[in-house]
Amino acid sequence: MWCAHLARKGKLVTNHLAALSAKHAQIEASLHQETLRPMPDTVRVARLKREKLRIKEEMSLTA
Repeated sequence: MWCAHLARKGKLVTNHLAALSAKHAQIEASLHQETLRPMPDTVRVARLKREKLRIKEEMSLTA
């Protein structure tokens, strides 16, 4: 019983990390696209960087 609970919890953590990783990659792509513009929106760039950092921190706390 206890092992099954730990296995489910481990799977949830793995799924959560995968979702965070995908979101991190999506933000990275958005950030890259924004910086390629002739006049990047600095507010958007700052927001994306903050969000990317927040997700990275959450990933490190979850792992």
